[in-house]
Amino acid sequence: MPTVRDVVHAFMRERGLTTVFGNPGSTELPYFKNWPADFDYVLGLQESAALSMADGYAQVANKPAIVNLHSAAGLGHAMGSLVTAYKNNTPLIVVAGQQARSILPFEPFLGATDPVLHVKPYVKWACEPARAKDVPRAFARACAIAMSEPRGPVFISVPVDDWEEPADPIELLSTFAAPAPQKEAMVRAAQLISNARSPVIVSGPEVDRADGLEALTDLAEKLACPVWTSPMASRICFPETHTQFAGFLPAREDEIAARLSKHDLVLVFGAPVFQYHFHAPSAGNVVRNIVQFTDDMNTASYTPRGVSIVGNVRQALLALNEVAVQRPPVEAALREAPVLAWDDNAGLTVPAAIDMIARLRPDSARIFEEAPSARSVIQQRLRMEHPSSFYATASGGLGFAISAAVGGSLADPSRKAIALVGDGSSLYTIQALWTAAQRNLDIVFIILNNQSYEALKHISAMMQAPAVGADLPGVDFKALAQGFGVSASSAETIPAARAELEKIFSRPGPSLLELQIRL
Repeated sequence: MPTVRDVVHAFMRERGLTTVFGNPGSTELPYFKNWPADFDYVLGLQESAALSMADGYAQVANKPAIVNLHSAAGLGHAMGSLVTAYKNNTPLIVVAGQQARSILPFEPFLGATDPVLHVKPYVKWACEPARAKDVPRAFARACAIAMSEPRGPVFISVPVDDWEEPADPIELLSTFAAPAPQKEAMVRAAQLISNARSPVIVSGPEVDRADGLEALTDLAEKLACPVWTSPMASRICFPETHTQFAGFLPAREDEIAARLSKHDLVLVFGAPVFQYHFHAPSAGNVVRNIVQFTDDMNTASYTPRGVSIVGNVRQALLALNEVAVQRPPVEAALREAPVLAWDDNAGLTVPAAIDMIARLRPDSARIFEEAPSARSVIQQRLRMEHPSSFYATASGGLGFAISAAVGGSLADPSRKAIALVGDGSSLYTIQALWTAAQRNLDIVFIILNNQSYEALKHISAMMQAPAVGADLPGVDFKALAQGFGVSASSAETIPAARAELEKIFSRPGPSLLELQIRL
């Protein structure tokens, strides 16, 4: 009779889940016995890096990734990245080891106390199967739940002695988890659109995840209305060179109201638009007549007013395109192209660095961004156009971009990856450089080094509070990268930065460039 391990391995192969990210410990070792030759174990040197590598992989591959972690301490190390994956709606199957069932009553060394509670509320589902023979079925359920909309991570805790126990094979279940919005709701939405004099669109990350960028562009052009991107968007939401692109909404209620309240209809597609970073209530301007389309009932539930239509966003866009009437073009609140900050005789500032990256990068490159203090400059000057071209953290937590670029490059090595990160952000999962070097991945890591947590300083000034612990002098990024096996260089002038960017963008393999930013 097959063992639990045999059945789980067979399930993984049939589902195409043969790439596993992790950092193993003693309670996981039986899982690797008779490890299939066609399986790929991607080692991360720290659990947080391993999980965010899987996050990038799953987003680019558009399928679940399996993450292998050690019991309690290893899972604890990965929790920050798990929060980000949950907010990113990334389908991950996180599997952690557990001590043997026979010694669990004695709180054994390296045992996990209540592992299911440990991961909540940042997973869609969590389970430690009651019996060893239930482990394969837990994997099947986990895969189905992770991929159902809205997608997200799930968790299984497996005692170390379960893998050798006998288990029955499991039959694969076909699931279809992208229901279309109700027809009655779509008829109502179409009527509201036809009656609107001045509609506006707010687009969010769900659009790119649902492969709906082209359908959204078609609808926006028919309605001849401006298109805003939702606050803190973690994916490209609309082609940013399009003449109807209005810009990025700030994560403040008062400023969102100022931009949207002049329109008589606000169409929201796949966006948690009413998500704020600071308490800044609107003083009079109220956004009314909202029609929101989302696959996430939780997002729908905190829409302040109007209509929320739950279902697949791409299908909603396609349905609206069929009934929308072409409107005459109107002058929209368009963004002007920024004035070039690239002057060889000037200092290497953030705008100058972003201008060079924007103009020299390969057109097909994917950007993995985590530079909080430079985000507004990046949004203004590094325009994204193509689907599946931009990834950031939806949680606001650090430690995503460097390792997610590694996972994304493993999922699709045909496109160069660029990890654009701040010096503070880079240090959270810097260990992922080793995996990039070992796999010879085509990634350019760009560190914007201003020797500080500059975003924290900006917020401290706004709150009139001291920026304690915000300086980061003395970090040698070249030495760090070279120690992990990645070729590295540094630049502190515009001519030197341009020369290095041209070099590393044109050659394959991993490279790191430290840009020493002048504030």
